[in-house]
Amino acid sequence: MGVTLRGASLIGALTWIAVSAAAGAAPAATPEEQFGEANEQARGGDYPKAIAGYRALAESGVESASLYWNWAQAASARGNQGEALWALLRARELEPGDRAVRRDVERLREAQNLDPAEIAPEPLASWARLARRFRLDVLAAALLLLSLAAHAGGRWRPGSEWTVLATWVALLAGLVAAAGPAAGAMARSTGTVVRRGAPLLDAASPTAEPIGTLREGEVVPILEPSGAWLRVEDASGARGWAHVDDVRRLDRPPVASR
Repeated sequence: MGVTLRGASLIGALTWIAVSAAAGAAPAATPEEQFGEANEQARGGDYPKAIAGYRALAESGVESASLYWNWAQAASARGNQGEALWALLRARELEPGDRAVRRDVERLREAQNLDPAEIAPEPLASWARLARRFRLDVLAAALLLLSLAAHAGGRWRPGSEWTVLATWVALLAGLVAAAGPAAGAMARSTGTVVRRGAPLLDAASPTAEPIGTLREGEVVPILEPSGAWLRVEDASGARGWAHVDDVRRLDRPPVASR
């Protein structure tokens, strides 16, 4: 089965990863070339190699919504729906305004029979995405500067009702705009369960006793990281440890497998 790929390049994100190791040697492939190669492998049905290529780019810090969208298509074609949902959610983190990504998140959530709350356990995270989408931090700074300017103007022209009104309106609007980024900054980190039957353990150790099983595709709050382990809380309120290969964080690129 083939997959549909985005042909858009990794705009603004693509940089050189390496240069020639010795004089006269052929230069290493650019990230854009690596991305194209991974796309060709996906078109040819070699999804494991395509995913390995996407992952190598992401681990090196070369990220974009297009990369994760294509990664999701390849993972879905392999039947790894949890990994596909994680990739789409990571794409949404990078481009909150991408309608195609948001639509595919909903489609896959419904296919996995997950409640909306199961992929959004941290309400403040939506504020953070809203703030990034509309650049509320920049808007807040501009409005607060406008308030200061109006206040300074009022000192030159005391008694002007319009100047006083403009000062207060700009100040209040700036505070409202700043509420989004401030609320988002307080959100807990979350991760997506990418493996079916991923165990929830009572300690950060491969020999620990399982206390439950995490649901594939569910997004869980991360309570504490410890090396290759994450302490998480599932939708039922159970708390335990999961390996980073089973639960991938949404607030940063994937790490190399350990």
